Amino acid sequence: MKKYARQSKILELINERDIETQEDLALALKDLGIDVTQATISRDIKELRLIKVTSKTGKYKYGTIEESQNSISDRLVRIFKNSIVSIDAAMNIVVIRTIPGAAQICGSAIDSLQIAEVGGSIAGDDTVFVAVRSLDAVQDIIDNLYGLIN
Repeated sequence: MKKYARQSKILELINERDIETQEDLALALKDLGIDVTQATISRDIKELRLIKVTSKTGKYKYGTIEESQNSISDRLVRIFKNSIVSIDAAMNIVVIRTIPGAAQICGSAIDSLQIAEVGGSIAGDDTVFVAVRSLDAVQDIIDNLYGLIN
């Protein structure tokens, strides 16, 4: 089997199943009639940039970087919900007050949301400034952020 076809099957397998080890992956491929060595699996994992991510059961499994980023985004949003004190605006800047020490992670949560109208954010210890591209979008962004909290 060609490398790209095998790697495609690997991606399918890690999306369908919780593959925890290289041995699990080799066995799953063997069940599909694909015999591979541990060295080949190791190279494929490196080339596909697979990483260990937390599964829904709390165990580690192979996943893509996108899965990892989604997991991180979910955690950041949970922290965001628990850290916000207030959200206000000053012209095209949304001013977010947080509990002490939480501003940077809240800024990271906002950045991970990839809101089109957000130009960027700057975080201190307990305050995040979010630059909004237009005045018209400020209230929508505030409403969306309050939506995350509730």
